[in-house]
Amino acid sequence: MDDLKKLEDALWEAADRLRANSKLNATEYSMPVLGLIFLRHATNRFLNVEAEVRAGLPSRGGRTRAITAADFNKKAAIFLPEQATYDYLANLPEGADLGGALKRAMELVEEQVPDLLRGVLPKDYPKFDADLLRNLVRVFNSDQLRKSTHDDLFGRIYEYFLNKFAMSGAQEGGEFFTPPSLVRTIVNFIEPTRGEVLDPACGSAGMFVQAAHAITAKGASPAASVTFHGQEKSETNTHLALMNLAVHGLEGEVRQGNTFYDRWPGLIGKCSFVMANPPFNVDMVDPAKIKGDPRLVTKKKIPGISPKTNTVSNANYLWIQYFYAYLNETGRAGFVMAQSATDAGHGEKTIRKQLVATGDLDIMVSIGTNFFYTRPLPCSLWFFDRGRPEARRDKTLMLDARSVYRVVSRKIRDFSDEQLANLTAIVWLYRGETERYLELVGRYLSESVAASTELGAKLASMDGPSAALTNALDDLAGDLPSVVEAADVDAFSAVLKERADAIKSLDSARANVVADVTVWRKRETGPAPTNDAQCARHDTFHPLAERVAALRRQINEVQKLTTRAADIARRDLKAARSKAWDNKVTRQRLDVLNSARHAVLEAIRAVTYPMAQVTWLQSRFPDGRFAEVPGLCKVVTSEVIAEQDYSLTPGRYVGVTPPEPEDEEHVEERLRQIHVELASLNEEAVLLAKAIATNFEELVG
Repeated sequence: MDDLKKLEDALWEAADRLRANSKLNATEYSMPVLGLIFLRHATNRFLNVEAEVRAGLPSRGGRTRAITAADFNKKAAIFLPEQATYDYLANLPEGADLGGALKRAMELVEEQVPDLLRGVLPKDYPKFDADLLRNLVRVFNSDQLRKSTHDDLFGRIYEYFLNKFAMSGAQEGGEFFTPPSLVRTIVNFIEPTRGEVLDPACGSAGMFVQAAHAITAKGASPAASVTFHGQEKSETNTHLALMNLAVHGLEGEVRQGNTFYDRWPGLIGKCSFVMANPPFNVDMVDPAKIKGDPRLVTKKKIPGISPKTNTVSNANYLWIQYFYAYLNETGRAGFVMAQSATDAGHGEKTIRKQLVATGDLDIMVSIGTNFFYTRPLPCSLWFFDRGRPEARRDKTLMLDARSVYRVVSRKIRDFSDEQLANLTAIVWLYRGETERYLELVGRYLSESVAASTELGAKLASMDGPSAALTNALDDLAGDLPSVVEAADVDAFSAVLKERADAIKSLDSARANVVADVTVWRKRETGPAPTNDAQCARHDTFHPLAERVAALRRQINEVQKLTTRAADIARRDLKAARSKAWDNKVTRQRLDVLNSARHAVLEAIRAVTYPMAQVTWLQSRFPDGRFAEVPGLCKVVTSEVIAEQDYSLTPGRYVGVTPPEPEDEEHVEERLRQIHVELASLNEEAVLLAKAIATNFEELVG
């Protein structure tokens, strides 16, 4: 996973550098780049499948029949004529018309899959600068990409570039792109594993891709399990969606249309799942065009019509009604909505009252700020479930997740995998699916035990570089009296003594922790199928956790003292005068020691972090059953919602989160957040300085 992240970052950095040098904006650049990613993936699939097809072709009389496009269709791959392959384009001679060749390649691909891709792929390559285009083709022609056999590699890269273009403001301000954390939350909560799946505001089809990932993770085939239906107002986004499906090897129907007016009569009341992130707070919807729409819960009156413009002033509740209307009698819906919609008044409150009365309002979730790339506002997630059991039909789970997030940058937050899994576990407990909760906790416990097997070796990895630096510092201390004043040497020696004492303390603590971890691991290996057994296993880790936390502090202290000693020697004692000192070698040794320290801290975190997740869950649900947690979650009845004037804001019901004691994991995470925010500020400062310099040059030039 780390290697893939590095590859994604490297590809984006190279491609974005080309864009910056070309002075193109992200919108002009995004579709052609995504088209190249698509073609690189299609070529890899073609070459892999071609080998399979050739191996299976029948021979008669020493002759083998020719390969046909039908051979590739059977294997969910696109047959590519030679001029449409990425390798052909990458190997064109220097003076060739690469822009025209790319345009022709895209046309040839579309001819192979006319039902899905006709008129979809980008073809404006001839207008690009020839050198820029050739360099761009080279970016996606690395050995790692050409030789990849990972089926989903290009799907991941495609999603990554969609994400980055959204953050850059491409494609209508990024409205087409729903952050993966929110998409995965919706998929986790409604589990779209069968039947007709609809997204009537599908953007780039991210909901479908994540649903397919979830189906594949369960060992099933998306093509055999679900049928995807999408609708998108923008032609560009419709094309993006179709390309996204194709690059992931998925099939589906995505049509262009304005969902407010263009409905799918054949899907009303027929969908097993509806997922969406519609545009918030849309106005100017023509009420005359939706009068009598069968998708409206309120048949007689359309709420929110402005007397000044005679248009719907806020279409949020049109979307909500549409989503509900498309569900079949057991269908589930999950969608993103503006936070303000949970308390909107007048006609909107009437609709909420009617939705609550159906017994199908399953879950409401509050999401904090900065989850979207183009707007910092908070939002909410709504979930309907028309097939839930009678015992829950009068109940709604209120989940306030505003305090649950990971800092990605100063402006962006998301859910870590573990945070999302923990939120999903709350939903499982609410639904009475205790075995899934226990399986998650059991997995965390097993991960911690498994990670502990490498801890001893990682701790020992610091010995070599630490000893080398100790010898160098000691040699310098012996040589310095002939070079510098005694008082300065005494100050240096005092730091060395403090460091030696810290190393001695660390060695003792390390030996104790390794011995304790070995005993703990042997005792805790094996299944823990019940909540009581899991709680007992977690409790045995508490004393060890305190010792491991102390060990982490001691490791950092040794590193700090080592760096301080080297700095004093170089800066204050002018150590370069001594034959016993080599600045370059010392810097290298410090880097090696620091790398070893990071590896050790990661090994420690691999043991403690899963346990921190167990702590988070078991401290809130000690009996392994759903419980009301102040500031986080509560199940409320329709009667209680009515008493609150039909507000669907979770914070109104769950109350305020009590202060939590900060353990090592909390402190470390907060320090990481501060570091990320500081790095973001530094990056923004550099970009701002460049912009100011450019503007100044233009003014004076």
